[in-house]
Amino acid sequence: MDKAVQTPRPKVVFVMGATGTGKSKLAIDIATRFSGEVVNSDKIQLHDGLPVLTNKVTPEEAAGIPHHLIGVLRPEDDCTASEFRRMASSVVAAIVARGRLPVVAGGSNSFLEELVDGAGGEFRETYDICYLWIDVASPELYQSVADRVEKMVKVGLVDEVRGIFRAEDDKYSKGIRRAIGVPEMVGYFRLEPLADADLQALLLETAIDLIKGNTKKLVGSQLEKISRLRTLPGWDIRRIDATEVFGKCGEEAIVAWERFVLKPVFRILRDFLTAGREVDSTGGEEILTGKEKDVSKVDPPASDELVSKVGPPGSEDLRCKVEPPASEELSSMVEAHTSGGLGSKVVPPDSEGGDSFTVAP
Repeated sequence: MDKAVQTPRPKVVFVMGATGTGKSKLAIDIATRFSGEVVNSDKIQLHDGLPVLTNKVTPEEAAGIPHHLIGVLRPEDDCTASEFRRMASSVVAAIVARGRLPVVAGGSNSFLEELVDGAGGEFRETYDICYLWIDVASPELYQSVADRVEKMVKVGLVDEVRGIFRAEDDKYSKGIRRAIGVPEMVGYFRLEPLADADLQALLLETAIDLIKGNTKKLVGSQLEKISRLRTLPGWDIRRIDATEVFGKCGEEAIVAWERFVLKPVFRILRDFLTAGREVDSTGGEEILTGKEKDVSKVDPPASDELVSKVGPPGSEDLRCKVEPPASEELSSMVEAHTSGGLGSKVVPPDSEGGDSFTVAP
């Protein structure tokens, strides 16, 4: 009796990872190599506006690769995970219908989980999914996060956020205003008119440091969620260690990216996309790099140490925890500064809405 021929399911690639690890670049490289299109899964980038703060891909960076679900919502709109699932499912289906490879990339892991497992697991049943996790050891990743914030400041982050600031408005918990960088800068903008030049510089430096610290907290949250997903049935996440790339510049960085990231990723995807051979399921334990090494003797994931120190949600994390100064604390900085003879004492306006230093989930 002839065996029934099973029609292969369409392929989809997920690019996962913490903020600042190179997900967007990897997604573009994959789409370029394998005739794909990128589907954004970052909940903040779904909104229109603040391209610098939200680190949206520029046309130059996109290199002609179509990107979907970027800037499709109004700045003030919220988007639930189920709404994202419906939008992303429609976009992925359209990409597949065009005979191209969908590459879903972003750091909002709760949205990815809803896309795959929501609606009774319809997406999982429809598509064959390859999960790629680009990971970086915590010291290098933390430095990268800090450097990226500094770069954003240099290219206009402060003025960009100032453009949406309204002194009389205290609603900074919806839509794009939830993004890390908005509440921190709002706290600064509320006190800026009350301070002299020296204190303004100090307050701005404090706000920038808070953005860096809260982004590091976000990294911890993202890694904790990825660690949890790796324990769930069907989430066979392949980890790519990109640590060797960080800290390098110019030609060295290009060579390292090709060796330690693209080489193992393209090998995985060639196997995944080839009929008759599936990606080896390892439960997320295998580490792939451009080095020749015995994968049975790999080191533990670089971020496992970070995840263990971040701990589960709600736990105290002395390493990553950044306590944003409440408006009263910022105001006390103004008072302490001015009482030293540099100006008269000021009474700050009601700034209740400016002390919410939200980490975007």
